[in-house]
Amino acid sequence: MKKIFFIVLLLNTFLGYSQSDRRVITTAVPFLMIASDARAAGIGEQGVATSMDNFSQHWNPSKYVFSESSSGIAFSYTPYLSKLVNDIFLANISYYNKPNERSAWSASLKYFSLGDIDILQNPLDIPIIENPNEFTLDAAYTLKLNENFAMSVAARFLLSDVKLQTLDSETEAASSIAVDISGFYESDIQSYRNYDGIIRAGFNISNVGPKMKYSKINNGTESFLPSNLRIGSGFEFIFDSNNSFTVSLELNKLLVPSPSEEVFNVNGDIVAYRQPDTGFLQGIFNSFNDAPDGFSEELKELTYSLGLEYSFNESFFLRSGYFSEHELKGSRKFITIGTGFNTARDLKIDLSYLISTSDVISPLENTLRLSLGFNFQ
Repeated sequence: MKKIFFIVLLLNTFLGYSQSDRRVITTAVPFLMIASDARAAGIGEQGVATSMDNFSQHWNPSKYVFSESSSGIAFSYTPYLSKLVNDIFLANISYYNKPNERSAWSASLKYFSLGDIDILQNPLDIPIIENPNEFTLDAAYTLKLNENFAMSVAARFLLSDVKLQTLDSETEAASSIAVDISGFYESDIQSYRNYDGIIRAGFNISNVGPKMKYSKINNGTESFLPSNLRIGSGFEFIFDSNNSFTVSLELNKLLVPSPSEEVFNVNGDIVAYRQPDTGFLQGIFNSFNDAPDGFSEELKELTYSLGLEYSFNESFFLRSGYFSEHELKGSRKFITIGTGFNTARDLKIDLSYLISTSDVISPLENTLRLSLGFNFQ
């Protein structure tokens, strides 16, 4: 079962083909699009415009400068395809430091393991075990431009070692570098008739960098990074000193060329679509107007996320959210629920759970995600 999954994953990730009735955008290192923490996973897999937390590095590092603590560290663990296997997972560790009121720096490491793969070229052979994996290491610097707005720049190193060297000696680990640019706005507390409120908004242009090359010959097989644009906003209703409720909305678009080149079978029928072979910068700019069906299909390439979060005394949280992607572009649709606890010693514990509402079942279906964070005053 694991071998079958691995082959399908490679085809979907690196070859850039999709089914004839769908034009799904594919990239290298797609694990970067998975929510890296349980809080964001509980509110519909969003975080570009939510309040600051220890995992802001993944969503919008510009939020770190609004932290009330001087520094913090966090760890998360996400099982993947837990219904089928028990050794595929995504792990993430993040750290931030706020030396003064105007600036902050942060770093994170993400590691995605595809588990152990047993290679048998002959039934009588002793299996050769390989462990394909991918990881990224990044660092960011944030500067507060005024009392309510900050911007951040991040640099990232990516390594993808998912090809099976035992079966194909011409393959190799692929690597690349990328940068992010983000911004975050958080208003002062505003007074309304029956409540106070805080407005938040943010954006993040992430993973902008050269394509990854996986083969040593024929110029190699190159795949686009998951260059991505997130924009979002939210409003926190503050009812009293103990109770608040936040509603947030996030839009997401991959800045990667749409599959538009037709692939035919021997009968002349279209069986799939393939991404054009262009440079990564050209691909980013073309991604806004290259869909085969024009502007209507460009709108279908947007994903939408609605998040809800209730807070009691900033120590107990209830969360829910909904994520939607068009059927032509992957058909990910799911409801998320979650909860969180802040202890008196600044330890934060978050849990989340995902329920698919689409015919395409999420690999994270029925998966309990866990995050731990700790802040230093």
